[in-house]
Amino acid sequence: MTINILMPALSPTMTEGTLATWHKKEGDKVKSGDVIAEIETDKATMEVEAVDEGTIGKILVAEGTENVPVNEIIAILLEEGEDAGALKGGAAPAAAKPEAKAEAPAEPKAEAAPAAQPAPAAKPAANGHDDSRVFASPLARRMAQQAGIDLAVLQGSGPHGRIVKADIDAAVSGGAPAKPAAAAPEAAKPGAAPAAAPTAKPASAGPNAKQLADAYGIPYSEQKHSNMRKTVARRLLESKQTVPHFYLTVDIELDALLKLRKELNDRGDVKLSVNDLIIKAAALALRKVPAANASWTDDAMINYERVDVSVAVATPGGLITPIIKDADRKGLGTISGEMKDLAARARDGKLKPEEYQGGTFSISNLGMFGVKDFAAIINPPQSCILAVGAGTQQPVVKDGALAIATVMSCTLSVDHRAVDGAVGAEYLAAFRALIEAPLSMML
Repeated sequence: MTINILMPALSPTMTEGTLATWHKKEGDKVKSGDVIAEIETDKATMEVEAVDEGTIGKILVAEGTENVPVNEIIAILLEEGEDAGALKGGAAPAAAKPEAKAEAPAEPKAEAAPAAQPAPAAKPAANGHDDSRVFASPLARRMAQQAGIDLAVLQGSGPHGRIVKADIDAAVSGGAPAKPAAAAPEAAKPGAAPAAAPTAKPASAGPNAKQLADAYGIPYSEQKHSNMRKTVARRLLESKQTVPHFYLTVDIELDALLKLRKELNDRGDVKLSVNDLIIKAAALALRKVPAANASWTDDAMINYERVDVSVAVATPGGLITPIIKDADRKGLGTISGEMKDLAARARDGKLKPEEYQGGTFSISNLGMFGVKDFAAIINPPQSCILAVGAGTQQPVVKDGALAIATVMSCTLSVDHRAVDGAVGAEYLAAFRALIEAPLSMML
């Protein structure tokens, strides 16, 4: 009996992904554990291993196909002793077309309608169409419902005309292609006219960058968005629209920390960066001020019992935040080694989902680029992110006399729903005390 190979869920939050590469072709034999494909998720490209043994009978989703929903049938595997004839008339071929997969129990397949009704085809409902006959991914359906968009008037860009997330995004921005004129006769039927209205472009929407460049003859090139870049953009927009930010900034003297770092590095056991010491201090400060290690939900405050620090790393595809788990309990050498490994694999797109999802607090350090100070955007559902600037020599007053010190500006971005100003200030005071007296981190 043929076996359906499904689009896997590579993380708890994954709903769709890009089928980046096939490592097997039709006719190839596979055994359990063989790498058969690579799937690009929001943040990484991951290998997919075969679970069953057999021969690849049919590949249904081509390389490079985007927005493939989880549990979509991507290929059909022939078991031992079966040949291509098993693909005909069996259960698997009915799913050969991506759009034929049942996407929700309540929505019947379009092909089943003629057998259940003597009439030629299901006619539009009172609103002018029948959503159950529109092929769309589950994510696209949810987005359309939330945005009040009529799926029946959209032309899908996915395989076999399937409506996918990108089509809903285009509809929201006013750039979605309309369904071919074949639907026009139904629009003339009584009650059908209102169905054409929901996708109208908002009156306030202006031209986008590409339209302006075309209009004014400005030369440009296009670089297609990766899944990572789309996810970063979506989450940043979500953060600024839904999280009430406020910001607290302190100046911290670094000379004692720089001296300790040099002494430790001179021993030759490990090469610590300033960022390694900052991660340790940030984690210990959360242990001292646990009220800052929390997240808001509509039902309750989530107070984390573990300190997992997400550290922003720039990659060619966008920003990613690998996590140092239990950072308050780890030594500086361990933190340094883990950070180097995580950052290298982040840039190669080789992180596992559990290595960049689920932190409780974030750090973004742009000091190495000479940035003096900045305010970072909170990484939901976390409540705080610490923006670290460059250490620069500045005049300071000590014991009534002018002196020179290396000073670093740090800004804490805070979700005011979960963390009040006094708690944020208490956290920064604890962090500054650890940085300015770094030997206390060794206790």
